[in-house]
Amino acid sequence: MKLISIIGLPVAATTYAGAVEWILAHALRRDRAYAVEAANTHVAALARTDKAFGGAMSRFDLICPDGMPLVWALNSQLGTHEKLTERVYGPTLMLESLKATDGRASELKHFLLGGKQSTLDELARKFAGQFPGVAIAASHSPPFGEWSENEFEIIAGKIRDSGANLIWVGLGCPKQEHWIANNKDRLPPGVYFGIGAAFAFHAGDVRQAPPWLQRCGLEWAYRVAMEPRRLFRRYFTYNSLFLYYLLRDRILPKTQN
Repeated sequence: MKLISIIGLPVAATTYAGAVEWILAHALRRDRAYAVEAANTHVAALARTDKAFGGAMSRFDLICPDGMPLVWALNSQLGTHEKLTERVYGPTLMLESLKATDGRASELKHFLLGGKQSTLDELARKFAGQFPGVAIAASHSPPFGEWSENEFEIIAGKIRDSGANLIWVGLGCPKQEHWIANNKDRLPPGVYFGIGAAFAFHAGDVRQAPPWLQRCGLEWAYRVAMEPRRLFRRYFTYNSLFLYYLLRDRILPKTQN
């Protein structure tokens, strides 16, 4: 799998099929914790500008191109026959991984971490109907805000007891990435995903952008329109920073960046 630096973030030039193949292979190893991220412009720009978050992302084993701007940046550095035709969108990657594990419940089990208990219950119900042969081994809704000192042990114990080796972490960015990276060496073996808003999307709590907007790289505009007070500043800031650093890296020698 070819890795290409996009404003300093090592992004894999991969498809859904390639990502799922990697994920299942590493989940079956059960030798340590592996970290997977579906990165958009927010993740890439934050990793470039925030030293702590950049350090967290350096501990991730597979970073997929979630946003279309990352796909376009990758394609500008790929040969004609290597170019990607689609992004690896986090919520869809989750569905593709569930589909690939349908009927393999004895060896591949899922764990849902984050969000409200009602959201987790709805996810388990929907996935059971959509993928009847998939094992949702367990879930955990952590307390809102700051966690107690023993919260990690509670979560790790539930993951370990469930036998899950595919753990979906929906705590929101950047909390989920910091949590995975900071605890990677002591988490139970498995593949851990920083999955962002996928839980809310699949549970029906938040509407997704129409596919044509997603293909045009305008999902961010749809989400800002839906939640302007919460998301306008984030998207304006980090989309601008992503474009700035992308152009800067192309124009100036790397030694000056």
